[in-house]
Amino acid sequence: MRRAAAILALPLLLNPAAAQNTVPADVSSANIHAHMAFLASDRLRGREAGTAEYDLAANYVAAQMKGLGLSPMGGKGAFFQHVPLVAYRTRDEGKLTLHGKSGRAAPLVFGKDYLVGGSPLTATQDVDAPLVFVGFGLVAPEHGRDDYRGLDVKGKIVVALAGAPKFLQTEERAYYRSGRTKLVEAQAHGAVGYISVGTLTGEKLYPFANMVRQYRSWGMTWRKPDGKPFVAAAIPSLAGVSVAGAHKLLGKDTDKILAAAESQDGVVQGFALPFSLHAVLHSEIRNMESENIVGEFPGSDPKLKNEYIVLSAHLDHIGVTPPVKGDAINNGALDNASGVATTLEVARLLRAAPTPPKRSVLILIDTAEEKGLIGAEYFARNPTVPRAAIAADVDLDMPILTYDFTDVTAFGADRSSIGPAVKRAAARLNVKVSPDPTPDEGIFTRSDHYRFVEQGIPAVFLATGYANGGKAATEFFMKNNYHKPSDDLSQAIRYEVGAKFARLNYEITRELADGPRPSWNKGDFFAAKFARK
Repeated sequence: MRRAAAILALPLLLNPAAAQNTVPADVSSANIHAHMAFLASDRLRGREAGTAEYDLAANYVAAQMKGLGLSPMGGKGAFFQHVPLVAYRTRDEGKLTLHGKSGRAAPLVFGKDYLVGGSPLTATQDVDAPLVFVGFGLVAPEHGRDDYRGLDVKGKIVVALAGAPKFLQTEERAYYRSGRTKLVEAQAHGAVGYISVGTLTGEKLYPFANMVRQYRSWGMTWRKPDGKPFVAAAIPSLAGVSVAGAHKLLGKDTDKILAAAESQDGVVQGFALPFSLHAVLHSEIRNMESENIVGEFPGSDPKLKNEYIVLSAHLDHIGVTPPVKGDAINNGALDNASGVATTLEVARLLRAAPTPPKRSVLILIDTAEEKGLIGAEYFARNPTVPRAAIAADVDLDMPILTYDFTDVTAFGADRSSIGPAVKRAAARLNVKVSPDPTPDEGIFTRSDHYRFVEQGIPAVFLATGYANGGKAATEFFMKNNYHKPSDDLSQAIRYEVGAKFARLNYEITRELADGPRPSWNKGDFFAAKFARK
């Protein structure tokens, strides 16, 4: 590891031994402010996984865990769980050439019509095959839906719309819109490559121009014991095509196709396209190293202490990118210095409580979330405690702390007995639990809790809600600051709201740690998809 062997001697922000009920009422706000001030400082240069600045942030978190009296649970008596990474990115703009029986089609323009990414598997990808459009590429037997029906994609490149139809329940829609789900399905049908095409909804939520700015950012996955990169599907994702570029691929009926995709049922008939694509792509690939930080607050019940509630938050952000208004450092104050700060405060509240929880609580601060939930996936597949002993995960990611939230969205909670526990905890703070206000965004599969769900473990991700000014605050953040250098400490952050968020998550953690073991609802979609083997 690049990191020095010893944890940096950073000053602690609190004295856990003096906590109990004598702690001043504003201590949580002060702690959260201090944690965020360090983690979101320019000194840490956006905490990108695999960098020295991420390591500095990880050392800071480990020092805080040690000061709180947590037991090191990263492995080998340390707070750090080593996460071996493979980093990859495109080396150039790639070359995509459409050709057909009647000669070359209209050329695709990089940065306007398409973007390419890298591959962790090979430095050069050279694929030349016919194109087949498969609508959304949705295969949902429980709904009698198969967008591949009647189409032969074996040995061909699949072209699929991004996202998923609106009739799907919000969290199930998130599953089916996932790029991983779509790639796995295309591979299962014999495709040799995959292209994603933007939709009108997708362009509104995630403008193609924003993706252009970050197209050379490093992607990551983790290395298996044999040193090879983990991939869910081996076929290459060749390109992301914009709404503008869709017209060159899908032809004269493109506008009708995009309009149909916006309908409730989203039925878009697939068809073989009249040309092939020759794609030549080049990738930079390198091994990198990073760490999760794991600490344990031991339970008090002789039997239940051998079960664990995981409290997780990601430490990394996207690092340094091309500048916006002269600033290139993406500080990640709300994404996710705020989540890490409130998680550490939950740990302090556990220490300060008059009675300890019955189950043990694992504090997991993980790496490479921004690269595809990689640190959480590595831990969920390689836990430092017996996997069967993990009862639930509670994830803290990007709470918007610029207004006083009076409601939250508890993604995933209603799929298990976690749902009632969240509602009881929220009621004690006079906070309501609201449904997902933005189902098109697929948030359920976009934060670390989902990697626990994939291992059959009930989980919840709590987001600050849309009531009491939350809609305006969230939309302002997403439009102006999300994954931009302006997500820094100059925002109007209300640290007392961070203290409230920490208290709410403490109450939820206590509900889960002290009550019956969380269990999936009978017949739940995700329980069936990811039942423990």
